[in-house]
Amino acid sequence: MESSNNNIYPIFNQLISKREKEERLKQNAKCIWLTGLSGSGKTTLALKLEKKLFESGYFVQVLDGDNIRSGISNNLSFSEKDRLENIRRISEVSKLFINCGIITINCFVSPTNTIRNKAKEIIGEENFIGIYINSDLSICEKRDTKGLYKKARTGEIENFTGISSKFEQPNESFFEVDTNKDISESLNDLLKIVLPLIEIK
Repeated sequence: MESSNNNIYPIFNQLISKREKEERLKQNAKCIWLTGLSGSGKTTLALKLEKKLFESGYFVQVLDGDNIRSGISNNLSFSEKDRLENIRRISEVSKLFINCGIITINCFVSPTNTIRNKAKEIIGEENFIGIYINSDLSICEKRDTKGLYKKARTGEIENFTGISSKFEQPNESFFEVDTNKDISESLNDLLKIVLPLIEIK
């Protein structure tokens, strides 16, 4: 039986180039990938970064774990296999945005180096800015407005990162932002990393 893949004919080489779209938008399209524990401040920081960049004339899209889980990944669990599939889907979506010249800010726990490396591989190392949002587990639990850590501690939630599932610290290719300090300081630290990489020289 003939594979359905034999009937797929990509037209990527016929599309307007990423470079042309970046020049129109006056920005280098990158994926800013924020990884860290639940409650570390990824989404809060991403929203502040989005606002700051948008006010500065950049065209930006935030991709957040809860939004993705309620949409294109609503059929996935939190098993290791499904986490990898979730990241694969997110990465392919991010790649489409980047090819349109758009900067994406991605907020995902993405707990292992294998998962993060998969994202970088799909998106392309040249387009991937890895940011480790570093916050102590105890502080993440105190910030837990959703009550997820409490449920994980009592066994109501399985495979919860930091409690019943591991979180590996990112490798040296990731920049680190310490969110144990004031949020405005963390945002400034993040801007120092990101702005030189998205500015068109």
